[in-house]
Amino acid sequence: MAYDLEEQEKIDALKAWWERYGTLTMALIFAVMAAFAGWRGWQWYQTHQASQAMGYYEALESAAAQPGEDAVARIKAASEALRDGYAGSGYASRGVLVAAWALQERKDLDGAREQLEWLAGNQSAPALQAVARLRLAGVLLAQQQYEPALAQLEGTPPAGFDGLYADRRGDILAAQGRHEQAVQAWKEALTSLGADPAAQIVQLKIDALNGA
Repeated sequence: MAYDLEEQEKIDALKAWWERYGTLTMALIFAVMAAFAGWRGWQWYQTHQASQAMGYYEALESAAAQPGEDAVARIKAASEALRDGYAGSGYASRGVLVAAWALQERKDLDGAREQLEWLAGNQSAPALQAVARLRLAGVLLAQQQYEPALAQLEGTPPAGFDGLYADRRGDILAAQGRHEQAVQAWKEALTSLGADPAAQIVQLKIDALNGA
């Protein structure tokens, strides 16, 4: 097929451009396609992980609502699966709190303590760490592990937890017989709690201890 001079010049220019940039162009196209495929693969993986974590969380909630030793075994198994495979997910942190509550209700304080110790050290859930430390201090108080309980409440409390931490510290100090320090901690709690209904309970503790 014959081409006129102008068409031939265009074809030659295109060939020259392709010889110079063709390999780079194909490499760029491949890189873009690979990046897109990788992004889609990551999206699928994230969705799959979230679905799996949600399944274990729902199984844990179901077991927590049932009585019996079999339920305890299922609670611990589901929580362990969440902690081992999905530690960074919100389902793991929330699941551990559910497991700790369920085990504490069943008087399995060692089991509850294990759950809360894990969450208290889980840096991926800073908001729930504060809750875990508060509840862990309560479990340790129930086990009469007073100094470890107080250690959970050391340092500046997270925002919004000042009153709750001071209240729990007062409980522990009262259990140790350190009544003056307990009253001081409860007074700090009253200041922080303000008009919160929990403040009434704290005041009752102070009144009861002062009247003892």
